[in-house]
Amino acid sequence: MKSRFIVTPNLCTGCRTCELACSFSHSIGGKPGRSRIYPLPGGHKDLYTPVVCLQCDDPACVKSCLVDALKRNEETGAIDLNQEKCVKCMACVAACPFGCSLLDPVHNIIVKCDLCGGDPVCAHFCPTKALVYRLIEEKKQEKVG
Repeated sequence: MKSRFIVTPNLCTGCRTCELACSFSHSIGGKPGRSRIYPLPGGHKDLYTPVVCLQCDDPACVKSCLVDALKRNEETGAIDLNQEKCVKCMACVAACPFGCSLLDPVHNIIVKCDLCGGDPVCAHFCPTKALVYRLIEEKKQEKVG
C-alpha cells in the first residue's frame, strides 16, 4: 500500500487556506516560505483548481536538472529538491508543464511540493477536503504471454 495526494477540484472554494498552511509550514528564518500550492480560478466564480505538484511518474523537472538536485524520495514518493546541490538555473521551473516548480524570491530558492515529508499540511487544513492524502491500493499488473 502506498499513500497518494488526491486533489478534487470541484470541492475547492478558493479559500486559500492551503496556501497559508503550506507557506507557514515552510518558513525560513521566521519568514513564511513560498507556497507550493495555489488555487487558480476556473470559468465559474465559485470554481477553483488547486495547482500542486503531481509527483509525476516520469518527471520533466528531474530530467531537466543539470546538477542532479531532484530525486524521488522512495519513502514518501515525493520528488525532493536538494537545496545544497541546486544552482537556481530554473530549468525545472521551465520544464514543469503544470507550473509546480517555483521561485521563492524572498528566500532566493527554487521550491516544489515535498509532501511535507509524507504528511501534507495543506490537506490537514483544507475545510472542504478538496485535498486529501490517503493510502491507496496498488493494482498488480498482469503479465501478458
